Amino acid sequence: MKKFCIISLVLIASIIGIVFIVASLTSNDKFIYKNYTSNEKEIYAIVIDVEDREVEISQSVDDNIHVEYYESEKEFYNLSINDSNEFIISIAYNKSWLDYIGKKPNENYRKIHLQVPNNLLNSIQITTTNEDIKLNNVSFTESIALNTNGGNVEFDNIFVGKQINLIAKNGSITGTIKGDWSDFSISCKIKKGNCNLPTYKDGGTKMLIADCNNGNININFI
Repeated sequence: MKKFCIISLVLIASIIGIVFIVASLTSNDKFIYKNYTSNEKEIYAIVIDVEDREVEISQSVDDNIHVEYYESEKEFYNLSINDSNEFIISIAYNKSWLDYIGKKPNENYRKIHLQVPNNLLNSIQITTTNEDIKLNNVSFTESIALNTNGGNVEFDNIFVGKQINLIAKNGSITGTIKGDWSDFSISCKIKKGNCNLPTYKDGGTKMLIADCNNGNININFI
């Protein structure tokens, strides 16, 4: 009986080893650089819903939206414009179960960079996991909503007309917002971290909502 158990354990270990070898051989997925420019002037908003991707937003040099990214036959993106004139970016997979074993793609391939025109779009909404969201010197006439689970929310010199909603789990929220402290009503939730803002403040014509779990909130107005 003891000998049988030892043989069984050896067989199981061998099978697991073969699985990881096969996975490592099949995980060499070739990623290709791609870019997209939207010439549709009727786009009012951007919605990005991805996993394991860093998302970076910066100012466009023209009135168009520019997107740079990498994709492969197994990991790629769906880019579309819906009936509400929202520009949608979502991630899609064409993988077998073996493809989920082993290493992730190189970090350079797990980035999406958008350039957006200032004050021409109503809103942007970004959701990702295990990576950061970064915004730099961009403006939206209505709202900004950023949500990452396992990464940081970072922004510099951003402007919004009505509301900013920031969520980070196992990461921090840091950045600068154009405008005065008095412009914003504030609602902050913090768990296992520090916050430089009050948990609640009313009186502003705009709304700032920040929710951070296992990280810090450090937001300043400029």
